Amino acid sequence: MRKTDSKWANRIILLVALLAGAGFMTGSAEATNGYFAHGYSIESKALGGAGVALPQSSLDASVNPALMAFVGKRADISLSIFNPNREYTVEGNPSGFPGTFGLEPGTVNSDSSYFLVPAMGANWVLNNTTSVGISVYGNGGMNTDYDKNTFYGTRPTGVDLMQLFVVPTLSVKVAPKHSFGFSPIIAYQSFEVVGLQAFSAFSSKPNDLTNNGHDHAFGLGGRIGYYGELLPSLSVGASYQTKIWTSKFDKYAGLFADQGGFDIPANWTIGIAVKPTPALAFLFDVQKIYYSDIASISNPMMPNLMTTTLGSNGGAGFGWHDMTVYKAGVQWKSSDVWTWRAGYSYGKQPIRSEDVMFNILAPGVIEQHATVGFTRAMSKTQDLSFSLVHAFSKSVSGPNPMEVPSLQELRIKMNQWEATVGYTWKF
Repeated sequence: MRKTDSKWANRIILLVALLAGAGFMTGSAEATNGYFAHGYSIESKALGGAGVALPQSSLDASVNPALMAFVGKRADISLSIFNPNREYTVEGNPSGFPGTFGLEPGTVNSDSSYFLVPAMGANWVLNNTTSVGISVYGNGGMNTDYDKNTFYGTRPTGVDLMQLFVVPTLSVKVAPKHSFGFSPIIAYQSFEVVGLQAFSAFSSKPNDLTNNGHDHAFGLGGRIGYYGELLPSLSVGASYQTKIWTSKFDKYAGLFADQGGFDIPANWTIGIAVKPTPALAFLFDVQKIYYSDIASISNPMMPNLMTTTLGSNGGAGFGWHDMTVYKAGVQWKSSDVWTWRAGYSYGKQPIRSEDVMFNILAPGVIEQHATVGFTRAMSKTQDLSFSLVHAFSKSVSGPNPMEVPSLQELRIKMNQWEATVGYTWKF
């Protein structure tokens, strides 16, 4: 390794360590497509989350590891200010009848509204065909903090989920304009829930249900990808991420189905980039997320809560469906200095009306994102980038399944903003 490369390698290793530490301290609360972020690199964030078919960043491995063969030697780091606004509303008074569980009427907002979310990546070119890189980024989305004893337990009520991914990548050009890539994914999860004492009678392990502090889990999965430029004006990309198998949350084995299981679902993405001119690109991606493969996420609340205990095989979950997300973006390089981006994405939210009650804890109901951003070249080797994302307000309503039918209506609602600043070094 040349001296210059060694110097940069040491810097990147230090940045990875610092960023990973920042991820552990700040957590991640990006609840967009369920609890997957709509995009991870700052370029993708500004393009509506699209980018599986356009090499741009050393964080491209977050969507397609094959792209890393074409991004060159570079390091990227970003910091997002994330502002999710969540609330729930209960309409109608509790009946007070024996065997019912009515909630107190009113509207309650989640107090946790601002989060810092770091991300970074680096890529090295080993030879004419092979590149290696590393990316660090996070997921989240089940973070709520209601200053109320919503379920008549302790106050506040809510959950705190963080997922951190460390992703080394190998990408190889199999032809001048075609590549394959592979990334093992090392995952860390942290989880806490408070205020669920009223569900103790429904739990297989009441002592491992709620208010046990943060628990931790580690996991391993992988992602493979392909990228190819079929024509000078058309490129394609595709990737598949396996389920990430993780250790169980033992402190919450009385809450999550399968004795505390909380694996991370598989997903795939395909897309194209159409480039009418070298300065202009239109991107279109489709992503599928398989929440239905994770019992603790997809099992419905009812009738599971009445037929088996929380934490057991087949225990109640959040009732999430799979998500299909459509993403579109446009990028225009107006000069050697400025590049402009905009995008939009849509994915039908995963929560059914009959499962609104449990999802007061995790109102991941966002469906639409509108995005803008830019990159300004500060020099031949350094860029400054910015993106702004708005997720439009969305609500889902449904009956209280533990109350007299039609007596109480529940509604969960969410919108969010995210502003990200990033810097790139090309070496």
